Amino acid sequence: MTTITIDSHQHVELIEITTQVRAAIRSSGISVGLAVVYTPHTTAAITINENADPDVARDMVVTLSKLVPFDDHYRHAEGNSAAHVKSTLVGASETLIIHDGAPVLGTWQGLYFCEFDGPRRRQVHIKVIGA
Repeated sequence: MTTITIDSHQHVELIEITTQVRAAIRSSGISVGLAVVYTPHTTAAITINENADPDVARDMVVTLSKLVPFDDHYRHAEGNSAAHVKSTLVGASETLIIHDGAPVLGTWQGLYFCEFDGPRRRQVHIKVIGA
């Protein structure tokens, strides 16, 4: 398993991690199999989406903030319930197919770490499993 550290700088942001995930897969030496990309934080998530236009990530942040507003009379005492809800909606992991030692991604796809309660230092675990 490879663990990468992510330093977020905003309260809510998407940080592309495709390069780090590709490197972890490459260093595993596995050419065919699966890679699970997982974050062990209840106020963060992992997603796959377009990485060609940075406005897509911005639009996702804006839309998630509209769907799950930061202040909506939540009862959780820590004050970060919106982050917990967003984490559940997006999900804590993605599973990738590995072929020829690389993740199978669409032309415009990339992997993102989703920060919903930053800024913080976070971890992402990448487990590569051979077929």
